[in-house]
Amino acid sequence: MSSLAMTFTDSKTMLRRNLLHAKRYPALTISMLVMPIVMLLMFNYIFGGALKNSTGGEKYIQYLTPGMMLIIPAYMVAGIAVGISTDMTKGIVNRFRTMHISQPSILTGSVLGSVIQGLLGTVVMTLVAVAIGFRSHANVLEWAAALGLIGLTLFALNWLGAGFGVIAQNPESASNLPTPILLLPFFGSGLVPTDTMPAGVKQFAEYQPFTPITETLRGLLQGTEIGHNGILAVGWCVLLGALGYVWSTSAFKRKTS
Repeated sequence: MSSLAMTFTDSKTMLRRNLLHAKRYPALTISMLVMPIVMLLMFNYIFGGALKNSTGGEKYIQYLTPGMMLIIPAYMVAGIAVGISTDMTKGIVNRFRTMHISQPSILTGSVLGSVIQGLLGTVVMTLVAVAIGFRSHANVLEWAAALGLIGLTLFALNWLGAGFGVIAQNPESASNLPTPILLLPFFGSGLVPTDTMPAGVKQFAEYQPFTPITETLRGLLQGTEIGHNGILAVGWCVLLGALGYVWSTSAFKRKTS
């Protein structure tokens, strides 16, 4: 069997292990998915009336939902970091090292499992948003593109999360290391337009990764102009995914060699 085929087969095995673990011990996954939904409800019902004027007078849930969909990829970073750190510190990785398996597949299975969980969480959040008033103008292809963009964002950020999990000393520190990523969606255009922000904050919001991803997603779902945001969104995802993959796999190799 070639090394590529071996990596593919072992990654499928590790993906199955990750999904079975999430099924049997769902507490962490549920907490990662429930909190964004709680925030969706909180921002809509508590702050929605005050923030509606900043979004052109439309129902705030229309503006809010695309931004809140991207809270899930940010939160999944902490989840995968804790999961990988747990494996690293409780000895299961050392057991895997004694087996004839592709070592990067240990990380790949966790990343793919987290992507699947994140997409399922996004579907649940979308259903909640529709139930409280969100309405999309997207056709089937635009919905497929939106889910594809969310999946790409999940894939990219989860490789960063894998890196945090590998370098963390324990699961507790692994849950804290990704905090800057968890905060980025709140400092972009997910909650309010960047034009309403003061100087300095506005420039940061406009040039950080989540803003073009949010605007692309909002354009796909609401039929608004995407412009150059689509290229920037994909470019950021590719860049972050590549950096996360190189960082996490090299750190994993050093730590297990």
